[in-house]
Amino acid sequence: MDWGTSLPGKSIAVFCGSSTGADPAYAAAARVLGAALAAQGLELVYGGGNVGLMGVIADAALAGGGTVTGVIPEALMAREIGHTGLTDLRVVGSMHDRKAMMASLADAFIAMPGGFGTFEEFFEVVTWTQLGLHAKPAGLLNVDGFYAPLIDFLDRATAAGFIKPPHRAMVLDDADPERLLARLLVAEPPSVIKWITPREA
Repeated sequence: MDWGTSLPGKSIAVFCGSSTGADPAYAAAARVLGAALAAQGLELVYGGGNVGLMGVIADAALAGGGTVTGVIPEALMAREIGHTGLTDLRVVGSMHDRKAMMASLADAFIAMPGGFGTFEEFFEVVTWTQLGLHAKPAGLLNVDGFYAPLIDFLDRATAAGFIKPPHRAMVLDDADPERLLARLLVAEPPSVIKWITPREA
């Protein structure tokens, strides 16, 4: 799958925190990524909040003339302050509904620095690619080494035989937002689908 360098109509889901984190570099990276998405005609799909890195990336994409779709559960509309300035804000019934809709709308996924929710959302879509439920690339935006311990752990799980090398290779990582986006745009889905055999069970 080669998307080329300019992909109008394509959507990138970005998972990120409802906090900006302790390091200003996280928000700076969110601004760069949001601007890059807009400049390349790529729609941003994200969690719909107006706070933390969610608000930063949405505002950056909108400022660049980009299209931004937010997906937020009813229970979080007040807590995360749903962003009312988006191209499209979709309010859904649950976190499960949010994840399913974001996955269906997106052609690729990026995890920025974040917490439990960000990790869980990212690994669910990666697992779906591993199982062959979709063939969408995913990457970690490793700002200031934020994801370095996780990347090391993925390598350890692969060496230990729990992750096949082709599946490990499908999780891209880069410290530079624009470079990670460029790599995702030409990423190929893994050719090996995970099937559990009696010997592996």
